[in-house]
Amino acid sequence: MTAGRIPVGERFRGFRARLAADGVFRPQRSSVRLGHGPKVGAGPAEGAHPAGAPGSADAPVPPRDVPPVARRRGRGGRGGEELRVPEAEFTSYYGRPILKAPVWRWDIAAYLFTGGLAAGSSLLAAGGQLTGRPALRRAGRVTALGAVTASAYFLVNDLGRPARFHHMLRVAKPTSPMSVGTWILTAYGPAAGLAAVAEGARLLPGGGVSGLARRLLPPAGQVAGLAAAAVAPALATYTGVLLAGTAVPSWHEAYPELPTIFAGSALASGAGVGLLAAPCAQAGPARRMAVAGAALELWGAHSVETRLGLLSEPYRLGRSGRLLRAGRLLTAAGVVGALAGRRSRVVSALSGTALLAASVATRFGIFHGGVASARDPKYTVLPQRERIRRRSEQV
Repeated sequence: MTAGRIPVGERFRGFRARLAADGVFRPQRSSVRLGHGPKVGAGPAEGAHPAGAPGSADAPVPPRDVPPVARRRGRGGRGGEELRVPEAEFTSYYGRPILKAPVWRWDIAAYLFTGGLAAGSSLLAAGGQLTGRPALRRAGRVTALGAVTASAYFLVNDLGRPARFHHMLRVAKPTSPMSVGTWILTAYGPAAGLAAVAEGARLLPGGGVSGLARRLLPPAGQVAGLAAAAVAPALATYTGVLLAGTAVPSWHEAYPELPTIFAGSALASGAGVGLLAAPCAQAGPARRMAVAGAALELWGAHSVETRLGLLSEPYRLGRSGRLLRAGRLLTAAGVVGALAGRRSRVVSALSGTALLAASVATRFGIFHGGVASARDPKYTVLPQRERIRRRSEQV
């Protein structure tokens, strides 16, 4: 035995002595002698209460801080035993989480936003290209390049080494959202980059090699812009599939809603860019994108806060709840401003800013809600028990 360590028996006897001194515990008189068998002829005196019965001297006494005794009802509401202890609360071993919470930091939430912004901006640029709105096309292409560059930075920063992104390209695994997402970014990035570079062709000199580039870049940019727009829906939604494929309870259970929320958020953020950068006369596609994106985003956010039962709670409480509520308000304000400010450049710009801020709040709110559900063990165990109970009832 380690020097200075108190034996377990001594610690237990000391604990009983402290309880008896506080009036919480009264030792019971027993008719059994430890080690010597039952005591012959022992029994309660006539008219006395049995040992341990309510009202007897040896009855256990509840702690003084326990609320008034509740009575558990028996069959038909008659009788039942008295509860001498408070209702138990759910906990896990040593209060530790059952799941390991995601180690992702804020840069992954920012990656979710910038990826959606790039996708929405490419769709906006394609709309401007097809409808003959150069200001809308230019704003969408330049923003898409900046957003996908920031997205790649946030992703590599989380991975720790750029070589890890390169290693993901050694295989293509359709069943892995991470592998599919890596290939989506690889296909989208060069197309978005070429489309954005083509916007600067008019600044090149007209002679020599630069003159040749000046003539070839615009048609190449048109093809690249449409190619980026074709990949944009996958870029906007694969991160929702990625989160839903994890074991994080509130992400996993929201697998139908997360891609919808991220698609709506991408459309709303792209519309915000158009409302900010394009004149009112060219902002028609941006207004229509704002309405469509807001409808998807608001429906998805409302669904994850109401449909998931207990697992909706992390999306309503704490930091996640505040962010998602702010996102809904900003989205509604941005849509109203986009529709009401058709002739006002200032109102359109304010509406675009509100839509961009709403997209940021929504992405960070979904991120923090999932992390909170992984840290609290009740969001893992209680839904599992409910699923087991439903399966047993079906059998």
